[in-house]
This record gives sequence, structure tokens and C-alpha cells, in this order.
Amino acid sequence: MADVLAPLALIGLLLAAWEIACRVLAVPSYFLPPPSAVAKALAGDTGSLLKAAGYTLWNALAALLIASALAQLLAVTVALSRLLERAVQPLAVILQVTPVVAIAPIVNIWAGTDHPGRAVVALAVVVAFFPIYSGAIAGLKSADPDLSRLFDLYGASRLQRLARLQIPSAVPYLLQGHKVAAGLAIVGAVVAEFVAGSGKVQGLAWRIMDASFKLQTPRMFAALVLLGLMGAALYAVLEAAERAGLRWWRGR
Repeated sequence: MADVLAPLALIGLLLAAWEIACRVLAVPSYFLPPPSAVAKALAGDTGSLLKAAGYTLWNALAALLIASALAQLLAVTVALSRLLERAVQPLAVILQVTPVVAIAPIVNIWAGTDHPGRAVVALAVVVAFFPIYSGAIAGLKSADPDLSRLFDLYGASRLQRLARLQIPSAVPYLLQGHKVAAGLAIVGAVVAEFVAGSGKVQGLAWRIMDASFKLQTPRMFAALVLLGLMGAALYAVLEAAERAGLRWWRGR
């Protein structure tokens, strides 16, 4: 119970301090709205904001699934060849350290201005790919040396070693990588929506931009609140899945 009450109490304290400071200092609402104004904006525009949040979340989840499939497939492939791993690793690192904002306009052009949703998913895939791939590679290398020698003793083939030793050993690393990638997928989707800058992309980023053009700061904060809640909910779901997965893994 204390684990739940402690963060809620801290959040309530921070919101109260924010509200009091805005009222005492008479901060203009267009500059920094108090939490009460944000709550009012959220209540008054709930339908459209939830629809926008659903659009962003759907693209982020689609990107996470695609990134997961590609990253795990590539990791398993390079695990069969040390030379291939050395060839792929620099490209994967370059892809990770390249700012998504820098490549977003290019991806938007390649996807076609008539299909901005494709660019949103593609950029989210790029951002979410590396944590899963890196976790998979680390997990595949984490097999118990004693078990590895036992596989050598029984003359196991490379595929048998991969399927029965390395992949099961990689489960905890894969679960952690997916937790990190989930948040990054949302970040990538939002950045892509900003770059697309089109009314065809009806996500939370477009709602934020539309509100900023009209100096409707409370609406901007309302969209940010939904974005934060969406990310926290997705993280909580994956954390629960990680706990369940680790119980299964340890049981085996």
C-alpha cells in the first residue's frame, strides 16, 4: 500500500504547489496554466484527446511489434555467425545514435506525403529497434558456461544450442529490452507526428501543435498529461508481463 500511496502523495503535493504558485504569482494561463485549468481543458476536450491518444498508441504498438520481430530475427541470425555480428553491430549503433529528428524529414518523403502514418510507424520502429536487438544479443551471450560445456560434451549442433540454451537464456534481457523500447516507440511516434505536420496525422502531437498555434496552453498540457499516462500504462503492462515471464523462466 505504501508503494502506491507514496508516489500519489508526492504527485498531489507537487500539483498543489504548482496551483498555489500560479495563483499567488498571477502567472498568465497562456504562459503556465494551473493544474485546475489543465483539468478543465482535459474534461472539456476528452473525446478528441482520447481519439488522438488512440491514434498515437496504435502506431506506437504497431511499431513496437515490427521492431520486436525484426530485432529478434536479426539477433538470432547474427548469433549463428560471429563474423556477421561484427558486420552488423556498427550499423546498428549508427542507427541508434542518429537523432530521429534528423532522419524524420527523409522518412516522411520516402513514405509519401499522402501517407504520413507510414512515416510515423517507420520512425517509431527505428527508435524501438536497438534496445530489443541489444538486449537479445546480450541475452544470447549470457548462457551459463557450464551448460555450454555440457552442450559441447553431448555434441549439440549450433541450432540445438541456439534453440535450447541461448534463446531461453535471453528471455530476461528480451523482456527488459521491450520495456525500454515501448517508451521509445511512443517518443518516435510523437516526433514523427510533429515532423509530418499534417492534419492527416490526428495524433497527440498534432493536438499539441494545433493548441500552440492558438495559444491554448491548457490544451497542450492536457495532451501532455494523456501522453504521460499512456506511457506509464504501457510501461506498467510490460512490467507485469516481465514479472510473469521471469516466473516462468525461473520455473524452467
